[in-house]
Amino acid sequence: MIDSFIKVSAACPKTKVADIDFNLDNIEECVNKALKDSSKLVIFPELCITSYTCADLFSQQILIDKSYDSIKQLCSFSKQKDILICIGAPLLNNYNLYNCAYIIFKGKILGIVPKSYLPNYTEFYEKRWFTEGIGIKDTTISLSFQQDIPFGTNLIFQAGKLKLGLEICEDLWVTIPPSSYLSLAGANVLGNLSASNEIVSKADYRKSLVQGQSGRCISSYVYSSSGIGESSTDLVFSGHLLIGDNGSIINENHRFQRENQVITSIIDLDRLDMERSKNISFSDSMKFCPYEVKNIQFEYENMDIGVFNKTIEKHPFVPSDKKVRDYRCKEIFNIQTSALAKRLEHTGIKKAIVGISGGLDSTLALLVIVKTFDLLKIPRKNIITITMPGFGTTDRTYNNAVNLCKNLNTDFREINIVAACLQHFKDIGHPVEKHDVTYENVQARERTQILMDIANKEGGLVIGTGDLSELALGWCTYNGDHMSMYSVNCSIPKTLVKFLVKYVSQKESDKNISDLLVDILDTPISPELLPKDSEGNIAQKTEDLVGPYELHDFFLYYFVRHGATPEKIRFLANIAFKSIYDDETIAKWLKKFITRFFTQQFKRSAIPDGPKVGTISLSPRGDWRMPSDASYNSWL
Repeated sequence: MIDSFIKVSAACPKTKVADIDFNLDNIEECVNKALKDSSKLVIFPELCITSYTCADLFSQQILIDKSYDSIKQLCSFSKQKDILICIGAPLLNNYNLYNCAYIIFKGKILGIVPKSYLPNYTEFYEKRWFTEGIGIKDTTISLSFQQDIPFGTNLIFQAGKLKLGLEICEDLWVTIPPSSYLSLAGANVLGNLSASNEIVSKADYRKSLVQGQSGRCISSYVYSSSGIGESSTDLVFSGHLLIGDNGSIINENHRFQRENQVITSIIDLDRLDMERSKNISFSDSMKFCPYEVKNIQFEYENMDIGVFNKTIEKHPFVPSDKKVRDYRCKEIFNIQTSALAKRLEHTGIKKAIVGISGGLDSTLALLVIVKTFDLLKIPRKNIITITMPGFGTTDRTYNNAVNLCKNLNTDFREINIVAACLQHFKDIGHPVEKHDVTYENVQARERTQILMDIANKEGGLVIGTGDLSELALGWCTYNGDHMSMYSVNCSIPKTLVKFLVKYVSQKESDKNISDLLVDILDTPISPELLPKDSEGNIAQKTEDLVGPYELHDFFLYYFVRHGATPEKIRFLANIAFKSIYDDETIAKWLKKFITRFFTQQFKRSAIPDGPKVGTISLSPRGDWRMPSDASYNSWL
């Protein structure tokens, strides 16, 4: 098991207002539920020991004393349990009552964090009972059963790679939440013990706060709010539980439940730390962090997370939700067309030249060009589409290319490259029957030469068709299909290209075009550089040679986006593709990916301009700067 993963939980126990014994029983039940799922951290709601809505009962000594007794019992309960418990309860210290988070581990209170900001407006009037904790640090307090307990808002609780910072309810809603400073001081998991009541649309805003704060702080954010048992007098609570992770909500419960609830998620701590190390603005912000934190060390017996039940998407570049996927495709398509429109306007060029093979990449590029020309009100006849049949061109791809170009009303031209290639083989002394890399690349460069020369002749711009996956693998001919005057697909992985073409076929095409696009989608991926088989079908299938693109896109995402080790990538791939590829197959193609990624960097160091559309781009002008001669040995 990879040691960077940890299971964390948010819990909402059944409560009765001011019934501490009842509340403690349900808190313990929630702890056991979290433990059963191998969680190492559980966050409970604000003041859940007493309940949040006790109002003036907080001034009753019996409530405070029974709260302390329950904390002591919870400490005893936790002695043999390998889980960090963050519980909400009051603390009376130097005649001031504080709304606090008690952090308990194996029979001991590791620290107590007071609420920094007390809401005192509309339905809230916490300052009637509590004192603000903001500014409290480097302090200790003593209880009857434990002495010298760290007390302050600047505490971070650390075990191995876990660094936990805590805040309470309103703290998240202020201009600069304490968790912002705690994250800059090192906390990679943030917990919030909350008692947030329900009014119309508040849950959506609360969710956006958790999502946004986890993103800004490049952290995981575990949020637990009081449940319906807290509802009293004028307020209703829903027991909202949320787990955010670097800008995404990865788990959320159904609110208004009447039983104890625990949600659990797996967090990748290495991924968060790597994201922070790559984000220079994060490290720059650390220079101005006013917090001097106190790190409180503790140690788990083990970091076993039990069943690895975190969902690992097979296609990380492609949203699994169709509605989100369609929206994403529309957005990407608009980015591509806007980028090309800018280049055409800037250069004053009114013509585009593109080679059309009948494959996915050139089809997407053509669709982008057509939409761009429509946007700029340039006639489609200014789009010069050229199909260049060679030794391996099949009837299927040829007919699709011809029909697509004609149905889109472009200036369609056909130039057969066979004779030119045969002449070139003769010129360089290459046997025509020798089907090696020279045989293939001669065709690719011949096609590029034709496109470039026609661009000169017509005063047009050659639009590149290659995609991100091909760039990652170096699956292109240097100074052949590797080269263009502007490349519209350069940061779109192959798995996403399919969905973009599918989106256009469904949302932005008439039936004739849509039918053609569907057939192109069903065509095997091939450069068609080797002769056809005896039945005239594609003999050279790219994925048979270089490996499945869905695997390579998965490898690319975790290698570049998260800086993951090959061991970790292989581990995650085995989970994502467990019903599709075995471990041996994954290991084989991962080795191929790493080898090609390193050895083909020289091609990426000399690629044309093109729009960045997602978080991963391999442009040498900013996104990915890598020595062309770097060794891959350490990665293998």
